[in-house]
Amino acid sequence: MDEARLRTLLDQVASGHLSTTEATDILRRWPLQPVGDFATLDTHRAVRTGFPEVIFCAGKTDEQVEAIVRALSERSSCVLATRMRQETASRLEQVGLGGTYYPLPQLWRLLPENAPPPVGKIVCCCAGTSDLPVLEEAALTAETMGSRVERLVDVGVAGIHRLLSRADVLQRANVVICVAGMEGALPSVVGGLVSAPVIAVPTSVGYGAHFGGLAPLLTMLNSCATGVTVVNIDNGFGAGYAAHLMNSRMGGPATAQPASKQENDEA
Repeated sequence: MDEARLRTLLDQVASGHLSTTEATDILRRWPLQPVGDFATLDTHRAVRTGFPEVIFCAGKTDEQVEAIVRALSERSSCVLATRMRQETASRLEQVGLGGTYYPLPQLWRLLPENAPPPVGKIVCCCAGTSDLPVLEEAALTAETMGSRVERLVDVGVAGIHRLLSRADVLQRANVVICVAGMEGALPSVVGGLVSAPVIAVPTSVGYGAHFGGLAPLLTMLNSCATGVTVVNIDNGFGAGYAAHLMNSRMGGPATAQPASKQENDEA
């Protein structure tokens, strides 16, 4: 149950369209809902935090994911699932649960029909094309939650002119997400260019001495640039979620610099 549905329930009781007994029966199933013998949904989370519980699909069977998605979609108009296999997404489509699957980040989402317009501005940038799956997980998470997102792809430090040519875009962001593998230097450079908070995401992209993302993680944790914070390896979801929370509390459009006429025309 989200805040809108809770308000509707209370209005129905106040207007006499719903008895207190009926409302009590509904609330009795709130804030927890068991799903089979394998999950207990936190149906109160959207009221507490502003966004419903998110499904982490890795390690779950297709049947378990379907049951959880079905239960969440009955209580919320917005459902987000991460690390979902293509086979699981195909099953959801076959049983008529709707939603959209994004193969690259392995993300599935169901959006409300009348979602409010996106707020503020988050810039998601990645060092190389191989980092795109993590960038897309971050960007789609923030977009699903209600943030406006712009992507900058393949702007790593090995060709730093590519990044500097887009400095104006970075400087108009409320929050910047930097996704990078290999040595992970991109967030430090971006941190020296912008006044916005920078969320660094190390990826498991690199050669043997990269240690599956540990090398860029340590580089980012030891960044000398101010305003840089770091999430776990390949955690695009965590970066997108945190970026939206920051962005939404700044209110309205990005505040660092006014948008260009071109951006206003495109918005």
